[in-house]
Amino acid sequence: MLGIAQTGTGKTGAFALPILQALSSRPNHAKGRGPRALILAPTRELAIQIGDELRAYGKRLPLRHSVIFGGVGQKPQTDALARGLDILVATPGRLLDLLQQGHVRLDAVAHLVLDEADRMLDMGFVRDVRKIIAALPARRQSLLFSATMPAEVARLAGELLHNPLRVEVTPQSKPVERIDQSVYHVAAGGKLGLLADILADPAYARVIVFSRTKHRANRIAEQLHKRGIVAEAIHGNKSQSARQRALASFRSGQVRVLVATDIAARGIDVEGVTHVVNFELPNEPESYVHRIGRTARAGASGTAVAFCDPAERSYLRDIERLIGRRLTVIGEAPVDALEEAPARGQRNGPAKKRRPARNRRRGKPHSNAAHSQNDQKRRRQPAAQKAA
Repeated sequence: MLGIAQTGTGKTGAFALPILQALSSRPNHAKGRGPRALILAPTRELAIQIGDELRAYGKRLPLRHSVIFGGVGQKPQTDALARGLDILVATPGRLLDLLQQGHVRLDAVAHLVLDEADRMLDMGFVRDVRKIIAALPARRQSLLFSATMPAEVARLAGELLHNPLRVEVTPQSKPVERIDQSVYHVAAGGKLGLLADILADPAYARVIVFSRTKHRANRIAEQLHKRGIVAEAIHGNKSQSARQRALASFRSGQVRVLVATDIAARGIDVEGVTHVVNFELPNEPESYVHRIGRTARAGASGTAVAFCDPAERSYLRDIERLIGRRLTVIGEAPVDALEEAPARGQRNGPAKKRRPARNRRRGKPHSNAAHSQNDQKRRRQPAAQKAA
């Protein structure tokens, strides 16, 4: 099956509940056998979240599941695999590593799920995914879920899925109507001050701020702390324990602002996110859709605010083209002519072509060759003529 739906519409429940029902109707497998269902997720946070939802959904079922991912020691994970389990949730890199070490068997997998398939490709997991799938039984149920369906994902679906049923519950890449979207046009140097100003509004109760780089995420969080705003940063350079602590503090309300890279743009489900702020616009418009999908989840409404500096205007145009609408401009919109502002020193259009410098005495173009010829003529003149 190929499932396409916006973020926050319940894709996890769509595959978790049927798998739990199917496995619970069959006897438990023997100890040491591999999992009967495999769910692949692109990030540690999403894998952990899927595991939490499986635990909640299957609380009264005699099924075991485990979550494995990189960035932590593998001993507890290999112990869980050795004890035997029914459902395995994993990130591709760590699973492939344990598979090659012989710690996990995949010959009993009857259900395969690829969650956030487009993100799998963005993060370069396609080779690992293909190697993992090669270790699975040829006869199985395969389910591929994604919020967007670019051409690369369509090709992967063609390779992995046999005559799939396609279920598309909402138009792909279209943010839900409950999100109020707006944009500030601001110079890059003015973004931090603008962020602090809007966070002074108590309506910004639980906010995710997105940046493009890990370094910028750290810097934004530090600057907000200096201004008395409680904030934490989360990105790929943080340890797994630090990332989990930051998420837990954000979920509990101890931290009001979570500053994140796109690692938090997919699948992370935190209730009550009131605002998403794109401090920097993503260079891939699909990422904007996933970022703002962190708010307005489970029927709630939300607000997405974007900061756009002059260098990001092309990113804004791509986003608006993808979502099929213009973002509401807060404040004055920039004059179109400023988008093609003349370079420094060009006051009235492009600079005129410079004429060659003239020799002051003869009015001829100034060049080394001209100097050389004049010097030779002077040397050939008689001394009396020179004196004259």
